[in-house]
Amino acid sequence: MTDDQRHDRRRGIRSRVAFVGSASVAGAGFGAATSLVNALSHSQADLGSRAYTTGGWSVAEIMSVVLDSGWAWAGLAVVVGWLVTRSGELLPVASARGAGAGVLALLAAVAAYSVVDTVRGGSSFPWYESEPTLWWIAALVLGGPLGAVGACVRRPGAVGLLATLTVPVGAAVQMAVLPPGRNEVVEAIGQVVVWTAAAAFMGVVVMRFVLVERRRRAAARLTA
Repeated sequence: MTDDQRHDRRRGIRSRVAFVGSASVAGAGFGAATSLVNALSHSQADLGSRAYTTGGWSVAEIMSVVLDSGWAWAGLAVVVGWLVTRSGELLPVASARGAGAGVLALLAAVAAYSVVDTVRGGSSFPWYESEPTLWWIAALVLGGPLGAVGACVRRPGAVGLLATLTVPVGAAVQMAVLPPGRNEVVEAIGQVVVWTAAAAFMGVVVMRFVLVERRRRAAARLTA
């Protein structure tokens, strides 16, 4: 094996380690943060009060509603899929890299959430049994497609635009169809927060897309 081959091999190993590490760390951080925010929300809830039960809320509870929603977990896989890919990669390579990262991130998130919940609750059961098997299956099944969508964010044109809009559109739809929350007040505040953030993000993304397309067309006319 030549020095160049050894160098390429070491570089490939470092790249794979960085890939696995970054996806796992991002997922674990999200899962642990979600569990801790849920715990903070529960500790501040006065469920013995009828008034609080039916209309009370706290900042921690709103954060919990946002973080522990299906769209946020899906968004984790999309974002990690975007982060591990590079502009100019061939689509099959980028999609495969993003899909793998999405699965790793969601598995790490479920694992971290389970570990923190187990430690915090002092459960005698193994940490991997603290969450339903469905979540592990969902991480394996959905992490790949969602991560592949994230890998398409860097693609030019309509493909990149649609991939970028996946998370905010999904968030807005979920908050409209199945808003999470313990009571109507929490649901309403969560909807306002998510809809406002989603609308602002989509507005910026669409405006940027329009400006880039205008510049591209203008450059094409000048070179024609």
